[in-house]
Amino acid sequence: MRRRLLVVALAVAMTILAIMTPAAAETPSWQHVPVPAQVRPQAGLNEAVAFGPDRAWAVGADAVGREAPGFPLLLRWDGTAWQRQSLPGIGWQGELLSVAATSPTAVWAVGRDSAGGARLLRYDGKSWSMSRPPSGVVLTKVVTGGGETWLIGSRDGAQVLLRRDGSGWRDLPVPPGAVYGLHILAADDVWAAGDTASGAAVSHWNGQAWQQTIVDGFPRSAVGSVLAVSPTEVWAGGTAGFVGGPVGRPIPPLLVRWDGQTWSRVTMPTDFGSVSSLAPTPSGELGWVAVSRSQKRDPDSFPPFVPGPDFLAWNGQSFTGYSEPTVAGEGESSRLQLAPVPGTASVWSVGRADGPEGTFAPRILRFG
Repeated sequence: MRRRLLVVALAVAMTILAIMTPAAAETPSWQHVPVPAQVRPQAGLNEAVAFGPDRAWAVGADAVGREAPGFPLLLRWDGTAWQRQSLPGIGWQGELLSVAATSPTAVWAVGRDSAGGARLLRYDGKSWSMSRPPSGVVLTKVVTGGGETWLIGSRDGAQVLLRRDGSGWRDLPVPPGAVYGLHILAADDVWAAGDTASGAAVSHWNGQAWQQTIVDGFPRSAVGSVLAVSPTEVWAGGTAGFVGGPVGRPIPPLLVRWDGQTWSRVTMPTDFGSVSSLAPTPSGELGWVAVSRSQKRDPDSFPPFVPGPDFLAWNGQSFTGYSEPTVAGEGESSRLQLAPVPGTASVWSVGRADGPEGTFAPRILRFG
């Protein structure tokens, strides 16, 4: 009897172990998510925004180079698959460059038509429509946060920043140099990533003026993404440029961190590439760093470089590297733009991947 009970107990334990083992052994990874079949060859994605597990938007262009300069591309995630969205009444050729939203019923997208003119689109929860862009401005990016909506662009060759003010757009002062990315916490609390002639620069807007800091003084260094966690923790990423060196030499990535007093460079488990995007966790901490064209040194190979991690997950103390999945018939991504899914640990990455014989293809990846 005792032996029979022991056998039964062991059988139950092994059954429980068999049930638990696959889940425990399953390692989270980045997965490839197909684009709709309607998307034509030579397409690419530039940016995405997510509102939850069943709602996200991605923008870019397709048929680029076949019917140059291509057509605006708009995709929507419904929780199961990405679907191409039509743009009724919008027949211009060109590209959608950026998308952002203050809510699911207030989504903005900016683009550029084949003549170089600015295009501004708005989604009200039911349909997309054209909106009048600010006069004389070429738009490159829309950024939202803290209930705010800002535009980055240029006018007569000079950079401009514009803030949504009621039903119109109001020009704001611009920090010295160039601005490539923003993190908006409130109307009087905005961080800007960019560069100047002196190197990579991060600036802070207090509602009245910009305070700028050179975070890396190496020639041609720049930061394009910034993430403000708190007044004593701000991150910025980009490239640590260089002058001279052999032709084709890869450029090191640049990641810097503010501790409330000083900016310091953060070591990453990759040697070359560009930090193209930063993404927060649901609590607002740094969660992910995307590194486009990531490479590591390898003296045993020729050239002495091997692929490095494309995504770096930050746990508050160190990074864990992840590689993007292999996609049949395509090469690696040349652009990785992150879009966290609010309230979850999931993250989207959209961009453009190398295709055969110099072509390219849209790339969508998801973690979680």
